[in-house]
Amino acid sequence: MYRKKWLTIMWLLSVAFFSPVVNAQLKTLTLSDAIIGPYTTFRAESVKQLQWRPGTSSYVWLKGDSLLQQEVTSEKPSLLVSLKELNDALTNDEKPVFKTFTPVSWVNTNTIRLFSDGQLLEFDLENKNILRFQVLPENAKNSDISQRSIAYTMGADLFLQDMDGEEVRLTRSEKEGMVFGQTVHRNEFGINKGTFWSPDGSRLAFYRKDESMVSFYPLVDVMQREAKLKNIRYPMAGMTSEQVSIGVYDLSTGKTVYLKTGKPVDQYLTNIAWSPDNAFIFVAVLNREQNHMKMNKYSAKTGKLIQTLFEEEHPKYVEPLKPIRFLKKHSDQFIYESRINGYNHVFLYDVSGKMIRQLTKGKFDVTDVIGFDPKERFMYYVSTMESPLERHIYKLNLGSGKLQKLSTAHGTHSASLSTDASYLIDSYSNVKEPKIINIIRSNGKLVRELLHAENPYGDVKLGEIEVSSIQETDEHPELFYRLIKPVDFDPAKKYPVIVYVYGGPHSQLVTDSWLGGSRMWQHYMANKGYIAFTLDNRGTSGRGFDFENSIHRQLGKLEVVDQMAGIDYLLSLPYVDKDRIGVHGWSYGGFMTLNLILKHPEIFKVGVAGGPVTDWKYYEIMYGERYMDMPDENPEGYKAADMKNYVDNLKGNLLIIHGAMDSTVVWQHSLTFIRECVKKSKQPDYFVYPTHPHNVRGWDRIHLMEKVSRYFDDHL
Repeated sequence: MYRKKWLTIMWLLSVAFFSPVVNAQLKTLTLSDAIIGPYTTFRAESVKQLQWRPGTSSYVWLKGDSLLQQEVTSEKPSLLVSLKELNDALTNDEKPVFKTFTPVSWVNTNTIRLFSDGQLLEFDLENKNILRFQVLPENAKNSDISQRSIAYTMGADLFLQDMDGEEVRLTRSEKEGMVFGQTVHRNEFGINKGTFWSPDGSRLAFYRKDESMVSFYPLVDVMQREAKLKNIRYPMAGMTSEQVSIGVYDLSTGKTVYLKTGKPVDQYLTNIAWSPDNAFIFVAVLNREQNHMKMNKYSAKTGKLIQTLFEEEHPKYVEPLKPIRFLKKHSDQFIYESRINGYNHVFLYDVSGKMIRQLTKGKFDVTDVIGFDPKERFMYYVSTMESPLERHIYKLNLGSGKLQKLSTAHGTHSASLSTDASYLIDSYSNVKEPKIINIIRSNGKLVRELLHAENPYGDVKLGEIEVSSIQETDEHPELFYRLIKPVDFDPAKKYPVIVYVYGGPHSQLVTDSWLGGSRMWQHYMANKGYIAFTLDNRGTSGRGFDFENSIHRQLGKLEVVDQMAGIDYLLSLPYVDKDRIGVHGWSYGGFMTLNLILKHPEIFKVGVAGGPVTDWKYYEIMYGERYMDMPDENPEGYKAADMKNYVDNLKGNLLIIHGAMDSTVVWQHSLTFIRECVKKSKQPDYFVYPTHPHNVRGWDRIHLMEKVSRYFDDHL
């Protein structure tokens, strides 16, 4: 369905945008340009802090140290407030100033909120005065602001500070391994914080995590005079898990109750949401097997279970990622996103748990619910309906079911809705365009273009990009890929190939976004004469739940089948040197790199595996058991995915890189693999970053990618 369209469009884009004739006069991309440049010199132009002013049809943005405002119908912006104006008010009140204009949020139409480095300011734009100012303790973390107080953690405990600066300690950790108000379940299931304010700020729900029963895992800091042990709690697949509960603190009584979530204690509690009346808390309770979820309603006052609204089961796994979301006008109704029908769709429920209807349907994923109009007649959302490579904006009439596509240009769109739903900010990119931002009406009609960013690599040599698909066969579905040709490409020559791979769940590397979603390191290597190739295999995102969960209990099997379909396509190209194909990936991509070079040594001559999972029994419970079940439940699957069992096949040049302080894919993975190589008289290369966790970031990343690049240069 998509193949002809994308072959045509991407060919035209490559000719227009990456013309080799023009490249002859351009600069060469350096490694620093490729690694640091996208965040500095070659960062695409944008509009800072662009957002709607609530209750108005005005949008605001930051220009320099000034916050500007413009009515949609106006031709000129006006100054809303400057950093100097804010700091003058703070200075006059003998309060510390802000060094930069930190990200702005809105308390109401006339009040902005700034929060940075533990310093909170709420400023009245109409009267130009300070309404609220608080400074948290220096060691405060995980700050969460309400109308009345700020919740934060210090060490393992949870605290509040009221508007007068008075501090209240909510918890007192009873033992090592007991933690309050922080993320739990290793940030799976959409969890990204540990505190949850009620709508009116009168109550605070928070996580309590007891991981004292989880075994210590040793990390070693070698930068001390004497190497220092740093123990972490790391629950491996099939072993003892942490125990989580949810507390609710009432500001009026000063008392805390805990939700009666019951047993077993190693269940998962996620997607926490409050009822609009502040009286109830809704929690997605998932069993450890992750195949049965209950949406439970609890009393915030007593902690008692009121009702199980609905349940969701799947023979492979259920993965709730977003809390229920209550409507405003119809406050007895909420929407819930689920993949139970094969794709991520939106369902409408009432508070009794009765499903009113399924709002979105079809063979596509809803990726974002933007919002509703004030009368809640229309829902605005983003989905993959047009193509798995794209994201477009849609408007759904909730009464008639009529659907309207609002975005027009191909690419990856995101949007925000004005309070009255008359207008949207439509921001998008595609292979050719780094960023375009438009104001559009709620019927999709263009009001004005706010930004049309120039190509930041306009004076740099870049090779042609092709984004297309490999047709479906009996062995695999349609698969999307991205291919970057070398600069000054000559079809009569033979070129080496570097396959860049990730391949795991919650990833999609090939999209119709800026440069096709490619990393600039791939362009750097293309400048050096390589073909850079990436393919999204089964298990990745954007193609529905069945496409993702097909890898369940057999990680590394179907992914390899699909990646080899990409290799077959490459081998069909006359300019590909079949004797010089390499592969590189990190984390799940490191696992895939090992899979490919060990299972297909006749193809892959060089591999660089960073932070690789080598044996899934060493990986953590939440992620590992979702996709592989427990080791004793799936021994054959674990055996087949254990890279140590394929060491005998190693023929090419293999470099493994690991961070010694990796708390995600622990060092044990690559060390045990190396031990097996020693036993089998195999000679891989190995490099360790002594101070780095799961990835190598910052300026040290230049060192990492130089190491990777040199390895391909030396051996490919």
